[in-house]
Amino acid sequence: MRVVLLGTAAGGGFPQWNCACALCAAARDGKLPSRTQDCVAVTGNARDWWLLNASPDVRVQVAATTALRPGPGPRDTPVRGVLLTDAEPHHATGLTALRGAADLKVYAPRPVLAALAPARAVLDRYAPWQWADSLADGGFVLAGGLVVTARPVGDRPPAYVPPSRRPDDRWTVAYRVEDLATGGAFVYAPRVAAWTPALDDLLETADCAVLDGTFFDADDADDAGTGQLPVTGPGGSLAALARHPGVRRIYTHLDHTNPLLDPDSTARAPVSGAGAEVLMDGAGFVV
Repeated sequence: MRVVLLGTAAGGGFPQWNCACALCAAARDGKLPSRTQDCVAVTGNARDWWLLNASPDVRVQVAATTALRPGPGPRDTPVRGVLLTDAEPHHATGLTALRGAADLKVYAPRPVLAALAPARAVLDRYAPWQWADSLADGGFVLAGGLVVTARPVGDRPPAYVPPSRRPDDRWTVAYRVEDLATGGAFVYAPRVAAWTPALDDLLETADCAVLDGTFFDADDADDAGTGQLPVTGPGGSLAALARHPGVRRIYTHLDHTNPLLDPDSTARAPVSGAGAEVLMDGAGFVV
């Protein structure tokens, strides 16, 4: 199974357009590499590719990835569909860039499918797509020999969702993707509210984890008010990952304020020392 990290930044990308913090300034000056918004591509056979989330940068991300280029026919594409982890704009609005592609299939939990109903109606006018519940019992199989299991990992809805539709514990999910031919598996969880037994269950038989690295510590997470799990600290994901020593751990979805964006920062040393990686856009690996 091949995995490509198409984008590794949180919403707004890096540098963020309206931020003049030291990290964003360094990126604008060319001292740190820019990053596009979080999105991953995966395949089990090098022909059928699936996107995990569809960022607003998806057109640029696909164009920069040789394996995702269209052909051989003028309208053929190796992209078969998208698995959404949530309904946040920086994870779902890239669907509009994929409009017109025939027979794409989009998986998402039911609250997300409901929230996207207006966009779905628009997209289906260009070319009908299939829309499926990613939390259906038994998981689901993707073209290319991949089997997927989803678990809820957050109940926070996007800000645009009306209050009457907000209560639900399925607003955010994590995915475990397994290659049926080799047994290799990785977990994708770019937004995590808190570490739960569901994540431990998904990681128990996984080889790799691509996880929420939005905020470095609890202070940053609290200041942002997003209710996301930080990387470090007693309740952080890095400590929880110690229970899964055999799992390769990669952080993605980095906020523009996260010091992990700077490979020379003092923040990188303890994270790298714990065996975690911070990779760049375009990085690929085999699971």
